Amino acid sequence: MKKAFQFGMVLFVCFLLQGQLRAQATIYDTLRVEAYITPEGDTIPQSWLPTVEVRTLQTKIASSYWKEWTRLRNAVYVTYPYAKSASKVINEVNAQLVNVKDERTRKQIIKSREKDLKKEFADKVTNLSVYQGKVLMKLINRETGNNCYEIIKEYKGGFNAGFWQAVAFVFGSNLKQPYDAKGDDREIEKFVQEVCKVYGYKG
Repeated sequence: MKKAFQFGMVLFVCFLLQGQLRAQATIYDTLRVEAYITPEGDTIPQSWLPTVEVRTLQTKIASSYWKEWTRLRNAVYVTYPYAKSASKVINEVNAQLVNVKDERTRKQIIKSREKDLKKEFADKVTNLSVYQGKVLMKLINRETGNNCYEIIKEYKGGFNAGFWQAVAFVFGSNLKQPYDAKGDDREIEKFVQEVCKVYGYKG
């Protein structure tokens, strides 16, 4: 009788332990978590951390750098479409002038396209700042392979080129400025590549 009672107690304790383990498995072993499925089909647990906001004061050097960075970026975004359009017209004019030997005919062709350019861009270009004008000249050089002095000299003559070079000099600019994508103008080149991606230009 005593052994039967002890055996019954053992079974009762085992039953309680089994229920407790089952409850623990339900509570602690089965956790619902968000998961991410990779392109390869693997499932990876994921969780979201709370947003942390970090604030600090910029140094004068950093503030000056980002101010100039933003100014240059804005100038490229504003002027690059003009440089693309100008280069298209210049390339078309060059194609028209390839076999034209008569000076009068050459001037007529140049003058007609000059009117088109003035009609389309005169108001827009005159509203540019001096800084934006400098960037535009850089970009025209990039797109055509010629600086603005060479272009004016080719189409309007050396006197006009010299005159506008003097005007540019007064405003702290230079029609003969080169374009060096891997050197002094690498920041401009980065922004040009950015503009090309955003608007679908062929860089």
